[in-house]
Amino acid sequence: MSDILNHIEENPKRTKRLIGLEYEQLQQLIQNAERLHYDKQELLESKKVRIIAGGGGRKPKLSLKEQIILTLVYLRHLTTFELLGIQFGVSESTANDTFNYWLPILRELLPSSLIEQVKKNESDLMVVKEILTDYELIVDSYEQVRERPVDNKEQEKYYSGKACKHTFKSQIIILPDAKDIVDVVAGEPGPKSDITMFRENRDNFDPKQKFKGDLGYLGEDLIDTPIKTPRNGKLTIEQKKENKEFSSNRVFVEHRIRSVKIFRVVQERFRLNPKKYEQVILTICGVVRLRIGALILPAEIYAFT
Repeated sequence: MSDILNHIEENPKRTKRLIGLEYEQLQQLIQNAERLHYDKQELLESKKVRIIAGGGGRKPKLSLKEQIILTLVYLRHLTTFELLGIQFGVSESTANDTFNYWLPILRELLPSSLIEQVKKNESDLMVVKEILTDYELIVDSYEQVRERPVDNKEQEKYYSGKACKHTFKSQIIILPDAKDIVDVVAGEPGPKSDITMFRENRDNFDPKQKFKGDLGYLGEDLIDTPIKTPRNGKLTIEQKKENKEFSSNRVFVEHRIRSVKIFRVVQERFRLNPKKYEQVILTICGVVRLRIGALILPAEIYAFT
């Protein structure tokens, strides 16, 4: 058993700090991830044409629980795979392979948003869209620094004048009380404006849906924004008061983005293959939904041992 897994089992109250989830939530996630792993392995085995019996080969050094925790530790702390391998007693390449195997499984288990969770069932999706019109959803976006692209056209596409770096941009839409993430768009080029990003994806919602956003969305009829200070002018005391109240209602989206950025793979320079960016961010959003109780995974009857 790895030192990290042993530490978690001996100190379950520290699980949230180490992994980003409560101990019970981690337990449910591991149970569901293991079940999905076995289902995939069974399907894969059924398609094989064997000459000799299965079950041979070198056994993995890490248990399934340790492999899943290794993946979560990387997302939470963004350590190098070399150091991660040392922590779990495996090689750097094994740590890398383990992460790349379990990331898609976690992504499949954890829908990143309420819209994604119900979109497979058209009737459920329509009902959710209708219910959401009773709320004024809050929208915001953030940029994350990425590695400098090699291709010149890619460099131009992703170079953000605002950040003076090459960046990805993601958009998050939440419920007014931040109890759930309603929709996520991840991995757009950093220079893309907030309002363009919103307009490209607003078909995910009912045409009557209303939103609340910052001045980056000024000009979009569906989005309520604060009062902009006129050029060479000042806001009145009443206007400042309105903006302050507006900000206090909109700040919940900042809190939710902060919950996502608790995972350092979202906070720091993205070092993985850029093609994995969307998958990583959506997986993190799914983990956050599990963390805040918006997503409930099926519970198994066996214990976490």
